[in-house]
Amino acid sequence: MYAALKSIGAYVPKKVLTNKDFETIVDTSDEWITKRTGIKERHIAAENETTSDMGVEAAKLAIHRAGLKIDDIDMIVCATISPDYLCMPSTACMIASKLGRINVTAFDISAACTGFIYALAVAKAFIESGMKKNVLIVGSEKLSAIVDYTDRTTCVLFGDGAGAAVVSATRNKAEAIKDIHISADGNFSDLLMTPGCGTNEPCSEQVLAEKRCTMKMKGNETFKIAVRTLTSDVVNILTDNEMEAGDIKHFIPHQANYRIIKAVGDALKMTDEQVVLTVHKYGNTSSASIPMAMNDIWESGRLQRGDTMLLDAFGGGLTWGSALLPFAGKSSK
Repeated sequence: MYAALKSIGAYVPKKVLTNKDFETIVDTSDEWITKRTGIKERHIAAENETTSDMGVEAAKLAIHRAGLKIDDIDMIVCATISPDYLCMPSTACMIASKLGRINVTAFDISAACTGFIYALAVAKAFIESGMKKNVLIVGSEKLSAIVDYTDRTTCVLFGDGAGAAVVSATRNKAEAIKDIHISADGNFSDLLMTPGCGTNEPCSEQVLAEKRCTMKMKGNETFKIAVRTLTSDVVNILTDNEMEAGDIKHFIPHQANYRIIKAVGDALKMTDEQVVLTVHKYGNTSSASIPMAMNDIWESGRLQRGDTMLLDAFGGGLTWGSALLPFAGKSSK
């Protein structure tokens, strides 16, 4: 028994926050943001719109496109760093409830921007062990809720959104997820983190006043490690599977920063046609980034059944991962 990615779906909030809008919020400019990040705009969830709300909308699309009913889903895994609730219930439980699916395995994972690839690995393991048949994986983030909008170095980077996919059992090896690499190194945890409101720094008036429950990042250090790690990870997964860059139809990296994507793509000798870019219109949506980008090329007709995809991500933890897989779903056009 093999695991195959059968469908993709995404949800993008209606509100758009442009670089020009940020010029009235912090000391920055459209030119500065674009030059350093490649981001032009990002979408922001409504005040009453939760991470699970967005995840549900993406999930409905993915389930429908897989040709399944909600009751066919026997596990839900949600990757997020901006859950509906700090501790419990999990956002996956809320997604299950809002989908009307009861008596189903549901849990969250926290791997920051690598979350979707971690969730893909979990789904693959459960299916290939014979424990599950149809797994819904969701990457959903309301990062606007954990961003410090007085910190001009980080607030311009992040947006909200959700992506979802159905991973199903198959006996057709040609459809199977080929390989997944996931790893982490907690020694660099201070480069990208939310320091407050956990057991290390419990919620207090001081923690809230200092906005230590929002994301903090050491940008330059993170950039250097990200480029080096992402490149080596992709080289390793291609080598392990006796493949070359030219064998990849779509290289879908985490959409954090155009400069990182460009540096990794160039190092791997990927062409512009191979590299999928959505960072300019969504910004960094953490765990939702890769499935949202995948959904973009599916809806545009670029992603066809059988196309080989290479996913690559790096995030807080530090975590990183890559996945090599064909698209086993139906083409949109």
